[in-house]
Amino acid sequence: MKRIIIAGWLLTVALAALAWGQKGHDVTCYIAEKHLTKTTKAKVDSLFEGKSMVYWANWLDNASHTPEYAYSKTWHYKNVNADETFETAYMNPNGDVLTAIRAQSEILSDPNKPAADKQLALKILIHIVGDLHQPMHMGHASDLGGNRVKVEYFGRTANLHSIWDSSIPESAHKWSYTEWQEQIDRLTPAQQKAVIRGSIDDWARQNLVIADQIYRAMPEGTKISYDEVATWTPVVEQQLVNGGLRLAHLLNMIFDPAYKSGK
Repeated sequence: MKRIIIAGWLLTVALAALAWGQKGHDVTCYIAEKHLTKTTKAKVDSLFEGKSMVYWANWLDNASHTPEYAYSKTWHYKNVNADETFETAYMNPNGDVLTAIRAQSEILSDPNKPAADKQLALKILIHIVGDLHQPMHMGHASDLGGNRVKVEYFGRTANLHSIWDSSIPESAHKWSYTEWQEQIDRLTPAQQKAVIRGSIDDWARQNLVIADQIYRAMPEGTKISYDEVATWTPVVEQQLVNGGLRLAHLLNMIFDPAYKSGK
């Protein structure tokens, strides 16, 4: 019995470190797939040996907990404390989500890198771009990105990070990842251009603004129920669409010269 309790606690700790939950990453990758150019899609299909981006969407969450890929644990987030700005925030020497996105993009852009290196870089990139758009992945280091902020979610004890990973998205819509894409991936061409505008630092700053709003709206002890789900569902939808479109944009810029040149 004791072993079962310990195993359950370890599983809870592991799940608390995930971002968006599996559904969110699946949605992000599926939206991205819908916006790849033919040239980019062929490159991605080749590196993934015919498997889709959705197949690998959550791979890194598990891999980061293994000895082989433990170096990537800090690549899922960038902490910015309440008394810091994006510019003054502590730079983790082990890297963060932004340094990791740049590093994997460089590997994928290098014609001299072997296919195995590029395949790994692609597995990492498609996941951490999703992480960048989960607001609590720009949370405070002092509370582990909201993991130490205790709240109530429909009467049960939870933490701020975990409810943003899965609870709010799943309460918002009981959809499959394909249904999520069908329902929210409906921006006009002009709106899509606005989403992909700017740099990854600009996208991170946008996410930091949302994280600050969440901290103010959901402090320690907040009782979260229907009203909060209704209020924050549009933000979840916005962030998933943004993550998918921006992931597609990054990959198109890497793999399709015509896209990069604006043709």
